[in-house]
Amino acid sequence: MTSVLLALSALVGASALTAPAAAAAAPQTGRPAAAQAAVPAGWEVVEGDEVAALNGERSPADQGPAAQNLTEQGSEADEVSLIAMQSVRNERFVTTEKNYPAPNTGALRARSAEFGGSWEGFAFEWDDTTETYALRSLANNLYVAVEKNFTGSSQNLLRARSTGVGGWERFLVYYNEELDRWALQSTLNGLFVAMENGYTGSLQYALRARSAQIGGSWEEFAFYELEA
Repeated sequence: MTSVLLALSALVGASALTAPAAAAAAPQTGRPAAAQAAVPAGWEVVEGDEVAALNGERSPADQGPAAQNLTEQGSEADEVSLIAMQSVRNERFVTTEKNYPAPNTGALRARSAEFGGSWEGFAFEWDDTTETYALRSLANNLYVAVEKNFTGSSQNLLRARSTGVGGWERFLVYYNEELDRWALQSTLNGLFVAMENGYTGSLQYALRARSAQIGGSWEEFAFYELEA
């Protein structure tokens, strides 16, 4: 199995790393009820220890200091992987909009043409109890929440705004071997994260947990490894 989970120092012409072994498709009792639906055809649930094992494949000299300095702050998680996400739809990296005004402060958008540093970095923190991930932004050290109570086009917007982790901050990670792509599912509403390519204005390319299934490139991402 090959994977697009690569070190960022080798975005061009890199050899693929070994992809993590996938979890069984059957629902597991530790996960929230919203996340216990059948696994989409062709996709497999990925567990935390398998993603975390991919860290450390490259020299720390290849990575930015922001990613290195924030690693220890996720020490309470059972496993931590530092990841940059690139939308398959528009080929842009997901960024935390740290400087956006309220209520969209910390919104996640796939808008960076290249990886530039901590704004495009996330710590994927695995929890053995719930068998889910929390995503912590390296830009502001806050956890990504699904804004279920937002209305209109902002409903279910992903925002790095939480100091702790609850149901709003939990996700499942999926991998598709044939496509060599990754997807995220919110355990809050059971919906998959999509990149809003058709949006305009300040939320163009925003990430929202709003898709009932992985329907194509809008819900698909490439993952790149940030060395600890």
